[in-house]
Amino acid sequence: MPAPSNPPFRAEHVGSLLRPKYLTQAFRAHHKGEITDEKFNAVQDMAIHDVVKLQEEVGLKMVTDGEFRRSSYWAHFVEKIDGLEVRDASFKFHDDHGHEVDFTAPFTEGPVRRTQSVSGAEFDFLKSVTSATAKITMPSPATMHFYRLGNSIAEGVYETEDAYYEDLAKVYAEEIAALAAAGCTYVQIDEVPIAMLCDPSIREKVKAVGYDPDRLMDAYVDVSNAAIDGRPDGVTVGMHLCRGNFKGHYLSEGGYEPVAERLFGGINVDAFFLEYDTPRAGDFEALRYVPENKSVVLGIVSSKTADLESADDLKRRVEEAGQYVDINRLAISPQCGFASTVAGNPVTEDDERAKLGLIVEVANDIWGA
Repeated sequence: MPAPSNPPFRAEHVGSLLRPKYLTQAFRAHHKGEITDEKFNAVQDMAIHDVVKLQEEVGLKMVTDGEFRRSSYWAHFVEKIDGLEVRDASFKFHDDHGHEVDFTAPFTEGPVRRTQSVSGAEFDFLKSVTSATAKITMPSPATMHFYRLGNSIAEGVYETEDAYYEDLAKVYAEEIAALAAAGCTYVQIDEVPIAMLCDPSIREKVKAVGYDPDRLMDAYVDVSNAAIDGRPDGVTVGMHLCRGNFKGHYLSEGGYEPVAERLFGGINVDAFFLEYDTPRAGDFEALRYVPENKSVVLGIVSSKTADLESADDLKRRVEEAGQYVDINRLAISPQCGFASTVAGNPVTEDDERAKLGLIVEVANDIWGA
């Protein structure tokens, strides 16, 4: 089977990678004012050089900067966009033992406007240190709304939520256009709220604060399309569906069936990165709704645990998914990043390298690329 010349590639990863210890120490020192901005940037540059080398050494054809300049997958976006700030979230992370963890969320305190680049400097540096395809990730528009559902926009800022979505989509469209002008050809939208709408318990919480889950899903589809439909030619956009990823904890569970038809048929991305690392994700049957012009990256390797998956098991799962999506439109990856926040998941850098190497090995065995 021919290797794709454009993303997504047969072997992928979602974006964030484990920060080395010297980088996490630098984050703490910079936060305390113990090192200058210049010193902190130099440490980040060095760490990105190292993590790009790791990705290239294992054989990946795409690379990210590991999200090493970010404290979390969405924090940089809130910092750079006018009108956004951080408040407590209305949901909690949890694990299989019932342990819960609070987290913070974006809050709209004024009209949202893009007055500066969000990820332009990230892309420029990444592109300068690799010949592989550089991927830039960004939080989804729905991320800016869902985590404080019912209290996500300050009173009086917008007359309607539709007006808010219109401004939000413009922010994304401007950022994607600017990245494309700088030479970026690969963008990934990290989407958690839509994945959360697969969970029956989350859907009940949505109803409890006065929203209809299906109408909310429609709104998120529409704002996503408004954000990406004007992307320049040559820019591939993927969407990662995530159930939450914080120190091995998650936000939701449930298969994609409740949103599958509207998600796969309705959002105009080129590829979907889907979490399939545990039984909580359901089976592959929902993939029957994926149109023939879209690809699926199967997240069948866990970034949450150190246990290394079996190559034979991964091949079997790809074969199972191939019953619903042509195998030529499939690829494989970890289910999520290895470090959606600076703290990272409970795995080591050796575990990370082994898992990324396994993905490349299995992809080569299945597709010859």
